[in-house]
Amino acid sequence: MAKKLWGGRFGKKTNPLVEEFTKSVQYDYKLAKYDLVGSMIHSLILTNSGFLSTSESSRLVKGLSSIYREVLNGKFNPGIKEEDIHTYVQNKLQSKIGDLALKLHTARSRNDQVVFAVKIYCKEKLNNLGIEIVKLIEVFSTVSVKNAKIILPGFTHLQHAQPIYLKDYLGAYIEMLKRDELSLQLIFGKLKITMGSGALAGTPINAAEYAFNTWRNLGELKDLKELFKLELTKNSLDVVSDRDFVIEIIAALSIIAMHLSRLAEDLIIWSTKEFDFVEIDEAFCTGSSLMPQKKNPDTLELIRGYTGRLYGNLVSVLTMMKGLPLTYNRDMQLDKEPLFNSFEIVSSELRVLTGLIKTLKFNKEKIAEQLKDESLYATDLVYYLVDKKIPFKNAHTIIGKLVKYSIDSDIKIKDMPEGLLRKFSDKLVKKEIVKLFDPLVSVKSKKSIKR
Repeated sequence: MAKKLWGGRFGKKTNPLVEEFTKSVQYDYKLAKYDLVGSMIHSLILTNSGFLSTSESSRLVKGLSSIYREVLNGKFNPGIKEEDIHTYVQNKLQSKIGDLALKLHTARSRNDQVVFAVKIYCKEKLNNLGIEIVKLIEVFSTVSVKNAKIILPGFTHLQHAQPIYLKDYLGAYIEMLKRDELSLQLIFGKLKITMGSGALAGTPINAAEYAFNTWRNLGELKDLKELFKLELTKNSLDVVSDRDFVIEIIAALSIIAMHLSRLAEDLIIWSTKEFDFVEIDEAFCTGSSLMPQKKNPDTLELIRGYTGRLYGNLVSVLTMMKGLPLTYNRDMQLDKEPLFNSFEIVSSELRVLTGLIKTLKFNKEKIAEQLKDESLYATDLVYYLVDKKIPFKNAHTIIGKLVKYSIDSDIKIKDMPEGLLRKFSDKLVKKEIVKLFDPLVSVKSKKSIKR
């Protein structure tokens, strides 16, 4: 078993079952890059505080930088027997530069290390996710412009409601994604990065402003330097015990997943033979092992299905945190897999949807067939009567009876003779109302929407 960061107080070796049960390196290896960032910065703090000489700091940073480059180049392979990624980095550094590496943990606790690394991880992932959301919004906008004239049935309760522009339908998802992107921005802005909390009570070292102001000069960190600034710790107990930011992030990601799931459900329905509104590109579908004719929207079904996984991730962290006393408890180790998993799922969904939406084809002929349904224009008939000074509720009742008669008698409203129409209201003039059964007339009559 590799060296631990603790153990002097113990007279027995840890039971192998406990070693296996408590280790986290199998998933927290994803924090290696961010732990190394913290170690480089910490070496500056120790140097400025007199715990390290300049030459010692230089050797430490050089050793840490070499490991950092391994991570960036994909050559970093943590040992599966390590307790966690922080221990592995410490041991790897010691193998490179010797016992000088043992000084790096001065005035440091894994409690503080973990929070620092997870927060920087979150900063970078939030930033990347925001970029992916913007790309999907741009694709929606492009598809909207390309299909600006398409009108299709709008639905409530999955029943025909009123004609709408396709661009307005797509625009609804653009608005959702804009809110999602703003939520991520707000969380990103709230996420404060500190050092020096120690295990819980702080450390004897003043978090020197020298280190806080100059760490950006570390050349190895150029890919992260614009993402965050270091701030002084206000309450060390809160820092090491806080996982609100993890919960907020997973909650925001769950909402994004819910939005994408709703879109997926619409497209799944629209791609059926019963609707046939859209054709999903074959590159984003799969077939059947038994039925050779099948073209299944599996990508969209998985987007819909993974939403449950994200909800579960959120509930698991909320439940894990609900009864924990201050400050740090090992339960908190279990926040990482749900967090990592949620980021990875939503990122994959955004990228695959960007490609799918870009190649989506709309079946104008099938959509036009659906627009012949007269019930879509019932509300327009109500407004027609309202314009003729009939109270809205009375107009609503008149057109409701007219629609029922049309259905029961199997006769279209626009085919009814003038005399029959006037039995429902003497305000109904056939040559006027037949013009209302037009999707373009219907959508253009709506004045309250800012387009």
